[in-house]
Amino acid sequence: MAGVKYVLTAGKFIEQGKLHDLIDALNSVATVAYLEDVRESVNFADKVFAAGAAILPGPFLPKAKPSDPGVILFTSGSFGTPKGVVLSQANLVANVLQIASHIDLDPDWVMFNPLPTFHCFGLTAGVLLPILTGMKAFQYPSPLHTKIIPPLLKDCKASILLATDTFVNQYARVAERNELSGLKFIVCGAEKVRDETHNLIAERFGDIPVLEGYGMTEAAPVVAVNRPTDNRRGTVGGLLPGIEVRLEPVDGIAGGGRFFVRGTNVMSGYLLPDGTVEPPSEGWHDTGDVVSITDDNWITILGRVKRFAKVGGEMVSLTAAEDMASAVWPDGRHAVVAMPDSKKGEKLVLFTDQQDADPSTLLAHAQSIGAPELAVPKKILRIAEVPVLGTGKTDYVALQRMAETDGRRVA
Repeated sequence: MAGVKYVLTAGKFIEQGKLHDLIDALNSVATVAYLEDVRESVNFADKVFAAGAAILPGPFLPKAKPSDPGVILFTSGSFGTPKGVVLSQANLVANVLQIASHIDLDPDWVMFNPLPTFHCFGLTAGVLLPILTGMKAFQYPSPLHTKIIPPLLKDCKASILLATDTFVNQYARVAERNELSGLKFIVCGAEKVRDETHNLIAERFGDIPVLEGYGMTEAAPVVAVNRPTDNRRGTVGGLLPGIEVRLEPVDGIAGGGRFFVRGTNVMSGYLLPDGTVEPPSEGWHDTGDVVSITDDNWITILGRVKRFAKVGGEMVSLTAAEDMASAVWPDGRHAVVAMPDSKKGEKLVLFTDQQDADPSTLLAHAQSIGAPELAVPKKILRIAEVPVLGTGKTDYVALQRMAETDGRRVA
C-alpha cells in the first residue's frame, strides 16, 4: 500500500526473527539491502564525503516541506484491520514540541526506550523527542527481555523509561532496588496503568512517578500525559498545548462523550489502497474513545465506543469490568469481550490467566463497591495466556474469535 521500493535491514535481524520467507516475498516487489553489506562497501572517498557533508550540511540536505510525509505507520489492529497512517514532518515535530512544552525536560537526562519504532509512542517519544531536545537516548530492541532491561537502566544512568503497564510491572518484579531507583519518572502508554503497578514501583523503588499518557497513531501520537509534578492516578493526564477537542454525546453514557481532536500533530490522513491519502474531515480525528474532561483539561478515559455493551438495555463498560477483575486478582491479566445474548442483547465474557477466578468472587466485589450486577461477567474463560500484540496491547480480535469457540485459539 505504501509503495515501498527499498528495504534496509540486517542479516542478524532476519536470522533472529526467522524472516527468510518474508524476505523472499519482498524480493519480488522491492530491493532488499543488508546494512552489513553497505558497511563493507564504504571506502575512503565515502568517508571524506561524509566528513565534508557533516561540516557543511546545507547543500546535501534533501529538499522537504513540513507537509511532506515523514513516516507511514500502521495502527495496532487491536480492534480490527490495521490502517496505514500518514504522518507529515510537521505532525512529528509538532508533537515533540507539544510534549516538551508540557513537561520540563533536562538535556542532561538519558531516555531509555525499549519500545519498537513501528509503534508511534516508541518513535516520537523514544527517538525523535530526545534527538530534538538534546537528550541522550538508549534504544533497546525489545521490551520483552524482562531480566536484561533493569540492569541496563542502571548501567546507562537512565532518567526516563518509556514502556507499557505490563512491561513496567514485569521489570519492577525482577529488578534489584538500585536498578530502577535512578529514574526521574516512567511514562506509560498503550494501556491503562493499574494501581498495582503504581504501588509496586513506590514500595520497591521510592518516589518514582509512573505517568500515564494517552494518544493514538493518528495524533503522532501523544494527546495527553500526566506530569511528574501533577500525577493524577486514574487519568491519562493533561491535554497537550495546541490541540483542539470536542465531545459528542453517546446514547446511554453519562458524564462524558465521544472524543474528537484537531491540531498540527493530527495526521495527514489514512493511506488508501490506491496510494492516495484520505484526510480527516475538517481536520477532526474521531478517536473512538469516550472520555470526560475537567475544567483544567485533565482527561479520564471511560472506554472505547466499541468497548461498551448493551446488557439488559443498559450501557456497560467492558473496561470497567476489566478493572473490577484487576482489583480482585491484581496479579493476573484480564480482558472482557461482549457476545450476543438472546435474553439480554449482549453478555460479558471475561478471559483471564488467573486459574482460580470465579464469578461469585467478582460479583461480591462489585456489590462491595456499588457496581451494577449487569456489569459483572457471568462467564469466565481461564486461559494460559491472554493474547497480546507486539506493542503489548491486548489482542481483542483474537479474543473475540476465542469467545466464539469457547476459549479455543483459532487461526
